[in-house]
Amino acid sequence: MTSEQKKRVCYFYDANVGNYHYGPGHPMRPHRIRMTHGLVMNYKLYKKLEVFRAKPANNWEMTQFHTDEYIDFLSRVTPENMEGYEKEQAKFNVGDDSPVFEGLFEYCGLSAGGSMEGAARLNRGLCDIAINWAGGLHHAKKSEASGFCYVNDIVLGILELLRYYARVLYIDIDVHHGDGVEEAFYTTDRVMTVSFHKYGEFFPGTGDIKDVGVGKGKYYSVNFPLRDGIDDESYKSVFEPVIDKVIEWYRPSAIVLQCGGDSLSGDKLGCFNLSMKGHANCVKYVKKFNLPTLVLGGGGYTMRNVARAWAYETGAIVGEEIGPEMPYNDYYEYFGPDYVLDVHPSNMENMNTPEYLEKIKTQVFENLSRTLFAPSVQMQGATRPRHVRR
Repeated sequence: MTSEQKKRVCYFYDANVGNYHYGPGHPMRPHRIRMTHGLVMNYKLYKKLEVFRAKPANNWEMTQFHTDEYIDFLSRVTPENMEGYEKEQAKFNVGDDSPVFEGLFEYCGLSAGGSMEGAARLNRGLCDIAINWAGGLHHAKKSEASGFCYVNDIVLGILELLRYYARVLYIDIDVHHGDGVEEAFYTTDRVMTVSFHKYGEFFPGTGDIKDVGVGKGKYYSVNFPLRDGIDDESYKSVFEPVIDKVIEWYRPSAIVLQCGGDSLSGDKLGCFNLSMKGHANCVKYVKKFNLPTLVLGGGGYTMRNVARAWAYETGAIVGEEIGPEMPYNDYYEYFGPDYVLDVHPSNMENMNTPEYLEKIKTQVFENLSRTLFAPSVQMQGATRPRHVRR
């Protein structure tokens, strides 16, 4: 690792993102992106960022990964006409968890556009780190929605990076397994996916230590299954050595980091016990490798905590320690009763014993050692690059 150098950071945000609603009672709230942005602005972090509004991804760009038929359906279906699309909804898994809502396709375009343009800017050396908190929707599959995700902005961003970079490392710290991204790259050695997640009677049910990839991709999928209640210290004890080893063995040319906020303590759908600083430690650690990095959002269902963590992590990326006092902002009332920038762990029991973590870590290292040398690469320029507005 070289010494910390000043990073040029691109930050993508579209003010419309908070206007989309999955529907009453749905846990996914795009409004959390707006709350995060409010903190980023009020902490004056924008002075150290280049703030962009990305061009929304269009149908053609989305079909770099997804099927034409699926994207065509997403672009047409609305709450008004959805009765006429019952067969397609069943086929593409759009319904209960991933409902049809007003502006669904535009919302997908904003999320994917930020990740693709972030990747394109990294490709052209216009920044060192790109941030898109509206991205990170890791469950979406080639032709189906899953777990609140419709278009897989991460896969689209990685495909863009692969046009310039020989090997891309994907790291996922969401409480849920990054199944859509793993599946997309399961048979290739050009992307290594590394996911730390709750495993065992938990959505999406994938991500066993034994799932390592197939064919050319064998041992390039790395899964670290965890149990309830993992705390900062335990998480750090596995995250750092695993990422160290992965970088040493795989020698990636670029990194994509998915920062799902549902691994934070007190999340409505999560079961981990990470503090804001424990979660941010992963971001700081990855940043130290000084590789072109795309930083994305993901899950996170206790809005005030997700906004706190992502704002704090934006600070960490630009080298600014923000908080604990919170500046007045448009969403100040959400941060009561303490109005500070922090997420504390609870007294939840940590079911991850040191023996269990050691056992999994040993197995992961053993699998990694089977990749032996960094793979040889043939660059394919099959896709048209995303145009970057200067």
